[in-house]
Amino acid sequence: MKIPAENPLKALREKLLISRSELARRTSLSVMTLQRIESGKPCRIDTKRKIVEALRVNPWLEDEKSPVSER
Repeated sequence: MKIPAENPLKALREKLLISRSELARRTSLSVMTLQRIESGKPCRIDTKRKIVEALRVNPWLEDEKSPVSER
């Protein structure tokens, strides 16, 4: 799944038809935190992990073609 590099999280979230508030609920993060990440601000690795687990795809990996595997 190729995602534009300028804003990979927002592009993927919109492609999956997930609202920012829904992703916030799934990750237990605030909408404001997601807005900051989508605008390019840095975030902690555990925050990224929550997002990847909720989306089941890593938006920060350019060449990732398949969903995150089950544990």
